[in-house]
Amino acid sequence: MAENNNDNIIYVTGSEEARESNEQRRREMRQGRIWIALVLLIVAVVAAVCIFVFIKMRSFGGIKVVSSVETNYDANANYIEFGDNVLKYTPDGVSYINSKGEVVWTAGEDFKVPIASACGNYAVVADKGGNLVAVYGVEGAVSSVKMPYTVCDVGVAKQGAFAAILESDETNYIQMYDKTGNIIYEIRTSIDKSGYPMDIAVSNDGQKLFTSYFKMDGVNIKNNLTAYNFGDVGQNENADRMVGGYSFDEEMIPKVEFVTNDVVAAFSDSKIHLYSMKEKPSEKAVIDYDAEISSVFYCEEYIGIIEPDTSASSNTGYVVKTYDLSGKEMYEYAFNMDYDKIHATNDELIITGGNQCLIILKSGRTKFNYAFDGIIKSMIPTSNRNEYIITYENRIDTIKLRAEDDK
Repeated sequence: MAENNNDNIIYVTGSEEARESNEQRRREMRQGRIWIALVLLIVAVVAAVCIFVFIKMRSFGGIKVVSSVETNYDANANYIEFGDNVLKYTPDGVSYINSKGEVVWTAGEDFKVPIASACGNYAVVADKGGNLVAVYGVEGAVSSVKMPYTVCDVGVAKQGAFAAILESDETNYIQMYDKTGNIIYEIRTSIDKSGYPMDIAVSNDGQKLFTSYFKMDGVNIKNNLTAYNFGDVGQNENADRMVGGYSFDEEMIPKVEFVTNDVVAAFSDSKIHLYSMKEKPSEKAVIDYDAEISSVFYCEEYIGIIEPDTSASSNTGYVVKTYDLSGKEMYEYAFNMDYDKIHATNDELIITGGNQCLIILKSGRTKFNYAFDGIIKSMIPTSNRNEYIITYENRIDTIKLRAEDDK
């Protein structure tokens, strides 16, 4: 019996060792599978990053014409980005052009000197020096309003509400309307006190307003920036909703813009002033220019200037200087090209002049440098990657960037 018991004990112990050995092998197999999965995941992430970087950093040397539509020459036409496509505006009216270069709709109005502003799916076109202001959505005309005084400037919010600066003999008015033309509020400012309006900016939500006024104080130049809030904060502040202002001596500020809903850029003849304005304005940064600038540009990710290249090696070139919204320089880019238009998106800067086009990536690298076969009047990206609507004097092309030409 003892031997049998010992045999039984030896048998049981051997089974435990076998189970432990099997469990060890299973653990090792699980760990091996986990390591393989981790390695495959790392390889997939690295591959995805490489593809993303390749797509973002890739440069192009040619085009494919996706579609082409013949048009009548119109020397007075201007174009702005509108929705995912293009709005054309002229003294005779406006047209919405889709990504195929086709005119989706046309609205006839009489604008002697048309000015326009667009935000999202709404645009406003006004007759500067006249009285007409018209609102458009991507589906067509929304409203047309006769202003009580002369229009100096307009701005529009994402929901279609628009602000207009109006001028009479001794008084300026800032009036805000909803998209159907109903007045929301009015602010009066005297020319003797505030000066002459130079520019106006409306926040995306339509709740905030930023203005630039020019005034001669004797023989001295003054420029006043004023911020308004038409939400609860402004209502509690004072009757005219003014929540802040800044005054400058001997500095002209012809352009102000809400680059985001809460950040304002004021472009002067010598500086860029950046302000945070979630509710009230506060100075964020000041960027000084090295030379007299040729152009300014902005989008939701960055702002910048183009100034003449004063280096000894260049007599006709330009330098692009781009800054983030904290005022930190992102890159400088020198180029030799006569240009007349700039279009900034969050990913790239499009510069055109004559038949030439230069696209600079947000990183400061060259994406595209090309000479087309016609004079470019506008070049605006579509919602498709690397696709653009190009307006020439007698046609509209939709093109796709390629490594080589494929017309």
